[in-house]
Amino acid sequence: MREVHTDEIIKNIKEMCIEANIHLAKDVVDAINIAERKEESQIGKKILGQLQENMEIANKEYIPICQDTGMAIVFIKIGQEVYIKGEALEDAINEGIRQGYTEGYLRKSVVGDPIIRENTKDNTPGVIHYEIVPGDQIEITVAPKGFGSENMSRIYMLKPADGIEGVKEAVLETVKLAGPNACPPMVVGVGIGGSFEKCAILAKKALTRNLDEASEIPYVAELEQELLEKINKLGFGPGGLGGRNTALGVNVETYPTHIAGLPVAINICCHVNRHIKRII
Repeated sequence: MREVHTDEIIKNIKEMCIEANIHLAKDVVDAINIAERKEESQIGKKILGQLQENMEIANKEYIPICQDTGMAIVFIKIGQEVYIKGEALEDAINEGIRQGYTEGYLRKSVVGDPIIRENTKDNTPGVIHYEIVPGDQIEITVAPKGFGSENMSRIYMLKPADGIEGVKEAVLETVKLAGPNACPPMVVGVGIGGSFEKCAILAKKALTRNLDEASEIPYVAELEQELLEKINKLGFGPGGLGGRNTALGVNVETYPTHIAGLPVAINICCHVNRHIKRII
């Protein structure tokens, strides 16, 4: 049994919240650079160039890539041979978020009640997804999520007979409805299977997979590529002002489901697809 103190978890999450908001992940940077080289629309190419300049300024000046520094989404995998010592784990995670957003001078965007809407002033609580796995390590993924694109996401409860063509239609309909509101070029996370809530978590988790890593399931990898091509033929382009780069990537995650259902969730992210992973 390995002991991990919550002080270490707090420290890492604090650092991850700051780093994710200032330094865009390499896979996303690479995708934007490739898009800029391939873009045929002059205005689209100019917008992608501005995004590249924005990333350089954020890195150099150590300031957030986007003014919406997001709601902190945390995926945490805990090895079953780990003993967590210290305060309650959820309190520790939220303390890490609080320190990161306060000390990093990141925008505090969380309200304590969805109707009363009083700001918590420290961007807590985060949305936390726990998973118990074999081993003696803790894997933490922090993915600050802005809500301009989050608001464009959807869930479909399809019939099994709708099949993979129904999934494609759902994804394309969601992207069409999002249009320029999702700050393209976007990243599209798709969750297929499970239940109403599970497919949504799958779609969120899909956004944290590197864009240069295709699914290990052959038909899913083909689906990702087909959807990316079809989305980029819609013509919204960078900033929604036209072009061939409406999306930087499409990641699909699947899970077993009930014989009577085909749940599908589409979680859209703008080009600032922030995600960072550490193992303790």
